[in-house]
Amino acid sequence: MSGTGAMGGDPLAFVAGWAVMMTAMMLPGAMPMIALYGAIQRRAADASVKGVPVAVFTLVYLAVWAASGIPAYGATVLGEGLPPAMVPYAVAASLVAAGAWQLSPFKQVCLRACRSPIGFLLGRWRAGVRGSLSLGWRHAVYCLGCCWALMLVLVAAGAMGFAWVVLVAALVAAEKLAPRGEWVARAAGVGLVALGLVAAARPEIVSMLRDTMQAM
Repeated sequence: MSGTGAMGGDPLAFVAGWAVMMTAMMLPGAMPMIALYGAIQRRAADASVKGVPVAVFTLVYLAVWAASGIPAYGATVLGEGLPPAMVPYAVAASLVAAGAWQLSPFKQVCLRACRSPIGFLLGRWRAGVRGSLSLGWRHAVYCLGCCWALMLVLVAAGAMGFAWVVLVAALVAAEKLAPRGEWVARAAGVGLVALGLVAAARPEIVSMLRDTMQAM
């Protein structure tokens, strides 16, 4: 399960590359929340209401996403140590697990927080610097909760190719921004579970899938 090719042997390079990939994939879906926070800060006349600058607020997201590269690296190293015969089944299990998460109520909770930034702010707004940092942290965790299973698929399948990053980024954006994004998430979950079951039954498909991903 050679998750990230050349980056797999260097933890710092892996995490740096992961941070760039996560930013490219996650930032479009987080922009409504960041933009709304910025609008509130610009209109806040009372200094006690103001929080951290928008740039710092955004950095909280980037830090959370980059930190997720640490367990991703661990999963990659663990996968590289598997016997070759076990790799297809590990990939199949990852696909089924990712699909199950997509269909779970926990996914829907995270997705609602991402799809409704106004509702999230109304329920959790806290004034001041600490309040702003806490708000950014909590929303970034919800964003990660929305998408960690799709990141698992990329790691498991060795799909760090640009085309597949773009594909998953489009899916993440559709889940969060499309009018019926929750159904996009469910459809992706059904597809992942089905693909995982097929991969478990026909292990040779995993090699074909990974070769195609890496070629792109």
